[in-house]
Amino acid sequence: MTWIVTLAHEFWTLLGEMAPWLLFGFLVAGILAVLLRPETIERHLGGKGLVPPLKAAAFGVPLPLCSCGVIPVAASLRRHGASRGATAAFLLSTPQTGVDSILVTFSLLGPVFAVVRPVVAFLSGVIGGVVVDLLGDERSEPDDAAVPAEDPAGEECTDSCCATGESPRPAWRRILEYGFVTLPADLARPLLLGILVAGLIGVLVPEDLFAGALGHGIVPMLLMMVVGIPIYVCATGSVPVAAALIAKGVCPGAALVFLMTGPATNSATIATVWKILGRRAAIAYLAVVALTALASGMLLDAAFEWSGLPSAAGAGSMLPAWLRHGSAVLLLALLARPLLAGIPAWRRLPRDSRAGEHGSCCSTGSAEPVAPSCCCSHDDD
Repeated sequence: MTWIVTLAHEFWTLLGEMAPWLLFGFLVAGILAVLLRPETIERHLGGKGLVPPLKAAAFGVPLPLCSCGVIPVAASLRRHGASRGATAAFLLSTPQTGVDSILVTFSLLGPVFAVVRPVVAFLSGVIGGVVVDLLGDERSEPDDAAVPAEDPAGEECTDSCCATGESPRPAWRRILEYGFVTLPADLARPLLLGILVAGLIGVLVPEDLFAGALGHGIVPMLLMMVVGIPIYVCATGSVPVAAALIAKGVCPGAALVFLMTGPATNSATIATVWKILGRRAAIAYLAVVALTALASGMLLDAAFEWSGLPSAAGAGSMLPAWLRHGSAVLLLALLARPLLAGIPAWRRLPRDSRAGEHGSCCSTGSAEPVAPSCCCSHDDD
């Protein structure tokens, strides 16, 4: 019984440390959902060369999309003229981080991780996009290949959720709906599961177990990569797990490898890259994720060793107790609402709300603001 009480304490402590920053991240994500129009993104992602991957990676870093939610968005962008390199860059950079996960990273892992994580996501996206462009096109009809699997006929969606015109609802309402209704609904399960797993690690795993068993260097990084690549971990939910692993002796570089490979890869993402960009692009995608993760992990370990900074100096515990506990209550209420409803996340909202500002109902696992015309595919969810 004692370990259950300890687990509950660990859970609530983690929730309190990340809640104020995550709630602020939800607000910023809502603002981005209203301001970033799909037409703007599509206009900048066509053409060849280095510029489209650079722009795609830059667009992708702040967007709060998981590795499943980014799939229909990338397919739609490809259909609307985004280059192969830009599509790959968007697929690589977007799920690794987002404005919400950056703030949660700051709260639990400190400013170094909060800066390194989006920088690495951006660089890996650019590198992946350039490599995919250099490999060339394996298909003679790339636009047809970009049609999502859920819409094999390639028919244009005519539902109201696909409209890209101005919504009659005021901007402040759309910001709050996306930031505090849609986004928490999509993050509820993976985020709560991540906090629970982190609590279990804190309670059940002996101190410095991983440090003694794995040590530092490339071995723990390879292990974290093997764990992270095949499974689905959302960018925000992976942070408490990484913090718990570091507390038990995992080196910062290995934790960064997990934070990169977990959100950026899973079987659905790889299958999508294979479908819309080709076999060589899918292999290049995996290779870029693996190599950039290992290189970033080794550089981060070297930086921590050289600077002498603590590996996980989170900022969440520095906030006043009343703010942490109050924010935790509010966050738990936002996350519990869709779970208690007992229905799929996308069905909880009215049709116009599901679309966010610009068709976010196209997401298969996370609502998002930039899916222009692929949203007629949820009837079987």
